[in-house]
Amino acid sequence: MTAKPEHFPERLALISDMQAAEYISEGLLAGREDVPAVALNKVTEPIPGDEARSRLHPVRDLLVDAMYKFGDDKPTAADAWLAPRLHATLRLTRREAADARLWTYLALGVGPDYVVWRHISGPKKDGSAPSVARSRFQGPHHKQAFARLWWAAELFRNGPDYRPAEVACANQDMLNTALRLDVIDHRPTAQAVVRLMEKGTVRTGREVNGLAAAINASAATLMYDVVAPDAERDGEPLRDWVAAAESARAVSRHVLPEGPEEEVAPEPSVEALVTYFEGLFADAPVRGKEEATADDSAA
Repeated sequence: MTAKPEHFPERLALISDMQAAEYISEGLLAGREDVPAVALNKVTEPIPGDEARSRLHPVRDLLVDAMYKFGDDKPTAADAWLAPRLHATLRLTRREAADARLWTYLALGVGPDYVVWRHISGPKKDGSAPSVARSRFQGPHHKQAFARLWWAAELFRNGPDYRPAEVACANQDMLNTALRLDVIDHRPTAQAVVRLMEKGTVRTGREVNGLAAAINASAATLMYDVVAPDAERDGEPLRDWVAAAESARAVSRHVLPEGPEEEVAPEPSVEALVTYFEGLFADAPVRGKEEATADDSAA
């Protein structure tokens, strides 16, 4: 399997798509080759400044701990643990997080072994060798190995509370489907979806996908931000949180960290959407839902 890089610089960096493409070989995707770290870091662009949040080793330590903690379990179980901790360690603004060059560097320069461990496919029916999709190293925010976790933590946290993000990231279909939807950027919508998961209204991957499709379709005719307004966002707590990285301790491996001290999504708005989405889901076509409902009634 792909090994950890043999060289780590002190600070995180950026790498362009063109430069990264040279290092995403078929051997790397198959987990047979390592990334030539020294050569890679010669073509990267260092993140300017000397802020604590751009140090490389706190991120690397997180990845090592995730692989150790979940090494004997399904690697997918690492997502819910890592997402909030990665978000709290990097302390990025959304503008900074929109730069795909950072995520590509994390995948190639910081954790290629993690990407292969987490995303390599299982045995294939056609007998072909397991591999990692190229988009896990270099891809859109809902596919790339680390961007998807950061954005999930950002969109599903409720102010400083990462617990809803942890719930969302525990379901792979939530990560694979909901992150593609623009409506999830509306905080009451994101929180209402998590509430339905916690209530057991939606449980399986099919149900999550059915709910997401129904919510997205309904958004074409109903403006959620009008019927369920969010609190006005204040940028000061985020700026304070980013600045506090200079003196912050490493995130706990045992309890959830705390995010920016932003106001949480308004409870009346969340509850209104929970009720509305329950109605949408009741009518949503989900294969197997009827049988599950019948089984629950019989029990």
